[in-house]
Amino acid sequence: MFNFDEIIDRKGTDCIKYDSLLNTYGRDDLGSFWIADMDFRTPGFITDAIKKRLEHPIFGYPCVPDDYYRIISGWVGSTHGWQVDSDHIRYIPGIVKGIAFAERCFLHPGDKVVIQPPVYHPFRNTTLACGFEVVENPMLPVYDSEGYLTGYEVDFAGLEHICADPTVKMMILANPHNPCGIAWDAATLQGIAEITRRNGVLVISDEIHGEMVLDGNLHIPFASVSKDAAANSIVFMAPSKTFNIAGIVSSYCIIEDAGIRDRFFNYIASCEIDFPSIFSIVATRAAYTRGGQWRQEMLEYVSGNIDFVDSWLRGHVKGIRAVRPQASFLIWLDCRKLGLSHDGLIDLFVNKAHLALNDGAMFGAEGDGFMRLNVGCPRSMLKAALESLEKAL
Repeated sequence: MFNFDEIIDRKGTDCIKYDSLLNTYGRDDLGSFWIADMDFRTPGFITDAIKKRLEHPIFGYPCVPDDYYRIISGWVGSTHGWQVDSDHIRYIPGIVKGIAFAERCFLHPGDKVVIQPPVYHPFRNTTLACGFEVVENPMLPVYDSEGYLTGYEVDFAGLEHICADPTVKMMILANPHNPCGIAWDAATLQGIAEITRRNGVLVISDEIHGEMVLDGNLHIPFASVSKDAAANSIVFMAPSKTFNIAGIVSSYCIIEDAGIRDRFFNYIASCEIDFPSIFSIVATRAAYTRGGQWRQEMLEYVSGNIDFVDSWLRGHVKGIRAVRPQASFLIWLDCRKLGLSHDGLIDLFVNKAHLALNDGAMFGAEGDGFMRLNVGCPRSMLKAALESLEKAL
């Protein structure tokens, strides 16, 4: 049994989640439930492996161990049921960076990239920073009988129309979806694959939350669903969310198609960004060879946190409802029935409840009236946060 109730003071460790509150929210006396890392102790089998390597006094240039990509391939196979050749995997120094590398590798001036808002904001920001145009295919909201959001569906008619534009050359997919936590089913992924392949639109699938599926849901890697998907995609994965090691930077890409693979692998090799650091290697090996039980217990605890938030909001707070995620430790909160303006909603959470959440509008206009809550923390912290919110209301 692992202890996920332990409260660890992270202030003063140069972490964004706590040490950037003042710069981000204008005050630092806030409960921190925003950026997507967890407040759980990084598991001991990872820190012990790092400590063991630290016993050696030299930290020179590392080589990639023979078993490094085989270990990743084995984990992907056992966790997701996707059998991947280890030669089809390469390290990348972060998934958002990987998206930027892919855009610079495959796109040309005037090309466009399609995203599906509300969606992880770096998809838009990175694309614009790289000099390419963003085209939006907003997802279709699904509501319950009370008018609260329960999830989203892909607008296939909209995607078909957008992809017919010959200047649209790439689609960035969040699989599972962020911020809503949807574990896309095979039919949805197959539909995206068929439309994009037929129209020559390369799919970049961000699957960083794929190891965080909850409550019996399955993560289906995009490239695994069809020949169209395998022939027209780059999949990005990482152990960083699952094992709380985002600061170590241990992401990787998987590419099934030989042409796409050769082009991208050659590009990142030419930039010398395809070699993991010493501690990326150590942490990934430890996570993927010893992390099965810890991951299972962590997911059970996170699921309990989601139950707790859902129940509390239904019983104590009128006008806010949790959209239950199928994956990850992030909850999309539907706050629209509070009837507040955008500024009023931010004021409620930050200045009245003293809570730092992600503003839903940062994920696109479709996120206005929503907030994203990080529940990857001890339950006592969540309870205090919800009590503060109830009091503020």
